[in-house]
Amino acid sequence: MPIFKGENRKNLISYLVGLGLIFCIFAFLIVSSQIGFGVKERCQIAQKKYNGDCVAALIKFLDDSENDFRSRNSAVWALGQLGDKRALPTLDNYLTGEMPEREPLDQSISQYEVKKAIRLIENEFNISAWVWRDDDFQYSPEE
Repeated sequence: MPIFKGENRKNLISYLVGLGLIFCIFAFLIVSSQIGFGVKERCQIAQKKYNGDCVAALIKFLDDSENDFRSRNSAVWALGQLGDKRALPTLDNYLTGEMPEREPLDQSISQYEVKKAIRLIENEFNISAWVWRDDDFQYSPEE
């Protein structure tokens, strides 16, 4: 004989669905915040080494062959997350059109990351960005 019948079963299901939804929203906010922290960290690293706002410094960081490939790939990722169209010409320069099956991030500029960053910028939609973008990432196109 089932423990939960009729109305009790419906209430339990509603409760569990609501709890699951709350958990998903909470997880989304945590992951989105982590993305924001990652972008800010990469911006700070680039800005310590190069002049300019976050996007300009990340572009310079990416273009500097003295930086290791893993760090430059992180700059590509951050540029995609920021979604600033000023990065498109630079990212386009790194896009070869050849998509290897697997790329080690520490041996070359990742075509997968470049393509993903371009797609994020061109689509102008980043579902997690509203959680972490703030005044620190307000930049004017004239810079």
